[in-house]
Amino acid sequence: MKLVFAGTPEVAVPALDALLASGRHEVAAVVTRPDAPAGRGRRLVASPVAERAAEAGIEVLKPVKPRDPEFLERLREIAPDCCPVVAYGALLPRVALDIPAHGWVNLHFSLLPAWRGAAPVQHSIMAGDEITGASTFLIEEGLDSGPVYGTVTEEIRPTDTSGDLLTRLAFAGAGLLAATMDGIEDGSLKAVPQPGEGISQAPKVNVEDAHIDWNAPALRVDRVVRGCTPAPGAWTVFRGERLKLIQVQPVPDRTELAPGALAVGKNSVHVGTGSYAVELLWVQAQGKKPMRAADWARGVRIGDDERVGV
Repeated sequence: MKLVFAGTPEVAVPALDALLASGRHEVAAVVTRPDAPAGRGRRLVASPVAERAAEAGIEVLKPVKPRDPEFLERLREIAPDCCPVVAYGALLPRVALDIPAHGWVNLHFSLLPAWRGAAPVQHSIMAGDEITGASTFLIEEGLDSGPVYGTVTEEIRPTDTSGDLLTRLAFAGAGLLAATMDGIEDGSLKAVPQPGEGISQAPKVNVEDAHIDWNAPALRVDRVVRGCTPAPGAWTVFRGERLKLIQVQPVPDRTELAPGALAVGKNSVHVGTGSYAVELLWVQAQGKKPMRAADWARGVRIGDDERVGV
């Protein structure tokens, strides 16, 4: 089939690579978000998908909005059979959805209908799910509600951050998306409507969502830290300044610390929660680089009655 691939961040690149390597399909062009400012100089930088497409000699389309007339005209000229999508980052209007004969097929990083929305991996970790996965589905105008072509499952490991899990899902999902394109082409694959039960929502996780509540149980604190790593980054407050929490570890046998209370050992920093303590392993103070929590504690000289979260 002739394909136009839509995607923007690094997590979409494995799927583009899988389609380029498939040997069965022609990737005629990619659609990606416009260049965005990045780095200290805030210079405009092309998206990872745009850079990979340029390396492969593929036409790159960067509409400000996917309803722009120039973009729609060019898409009609290319006349794709199908448009596979991975984390493109913009809502597709009906006029665009109707152009390819087989529609737009999205690779979504959850087992639909669970975790529809922008942040499925973060929410699955924060909710304590043990299993997640990826789904390919036909895009409709509803939010991740279209019929599903296929799924792959992935175990959530006890120490997984959202970055770890998303990396694995990106590669597993790349194979699923390529197989979905094969099945659509030869007619062996039909999309199945999503069930009406088991629906959950995964809206974007913002900075306030990543603020640690020390009255919550230790397992919840650990899940929020892992779910918000690397972005937006879990945090608390110490001496009136934000302290980013990069890695913590529950300590079930330490139950005497009140929520937010600090206990500093020679090579450890424990914090009380609503259940038992967690050990801070890696932190990042405001304006500083990430460091081991024990080194941070030695540097700031924590007093006997000091706390985090206040």
